[in-house]
Amino acid sequence: MAKGRNQHVVRHSEGWAVKGAGNTKATKVVDTQKEAIQIAEEIAKNQQSDTKVHGRNGRIRAGNSYGNDPFPPRDKK
Repeated sequence: MAKGRNQHVVRHSEGWAVKGAGNTKATKVVDTQKEAIQIAEEIAKNQQSDTKVHGRNGRIRAGNSYGNDPFPPRDKK
C-alpha cells in the first residue's frame, strides 16, 4: 500500500501540473509533461506512493509504483 498521496501529472492552462490525489491545487506547474513527470516521480519516491501520468485527453496513460507493492511484477526488465 502506498504511504503518501499518489502524484498525478495532468494538463493545466499554463502547461502541465503535478497534483497530489484529492488535492484541488497543483503542487507544481511546468511547461512540459516530461518535466512534470520527473517532479512527480521524485515526490512519489519520497512518499512511497504512485505516479499516474494523464495524456492530453485526460485518461491515465502510464504510471509507476514507488511504494511497497504487495504484487510486484514478475518480469525482470
